[in-house]
Amino acid sequence: MTKEFKYIIFHKPYGVLSQFTQESPQHITLKDYIDVPDVYPVGRLDWDSEGLMLLTNNGPLQHRLSNPRFGHQRTYWVQVERIPDPEAINKLCTGVEIQNYRTRPAQIRLFLEEPTVSERNPPIRVRKNIPTAWLEMTLTEGKNRQVRRMTAALGFPTLRLIRISIAHLQLKGLQPGEWRNLTQSEIKDLEKSRI
Repeated sequence: MTKEFKYIIFHKPYGVLSQFTQESPQHITLKDYIDVPDVYPVGRLDWDSEGLMLLTNNGPLQHRLSNPRFGHQRTYWVQVERIPDPEAINKLCTGVEIQNYRTRPAQIRLFLEEPTVSERNPPIRVRKNIPTAWLEMTLTEGKNRQVRRMTAALGFPTLRLIRISIAHLQLKGLQPGEWRNLTQSEIKDLEKSRI
């Protein structure tokens, strides 16, 4: 009997661990939102990050998406303290030194207007005398807390981080805490892609 693969995308809210196992009673996990058996997250988002997660029971695909060797694109909307100048944007694009490692080149865009995002609970801390800005950052690697470390290294601490896409998969249409099965065309694109 051939195993039927399952593919789910989930909009992970702030404060949720990217796992099904609860480490302590106060932790909120994926099991509080997703009641589909035998699916596992591909990669992770830190508990204080939000956005798109892919879950599947397709082991080879999970390996390919998690392995840094295959370098697929992940795009984030990142709210930072202060407004990055062109020099800072260029450094983020060309690579930043973090923990004895130089990040790969990335695509960075400074939003001219704040993007439309859902409210976060709890809201970010706001300092009246420090402006904030939103960046769109597309990376092809996923080091631990990489986006936060990149912006902090240049003096622009991350206040909020939302992953909006993994390769061709988009977060559009999902509110925090919602999930859906991938469409047949999304599954075909996922299986035939080299990500």
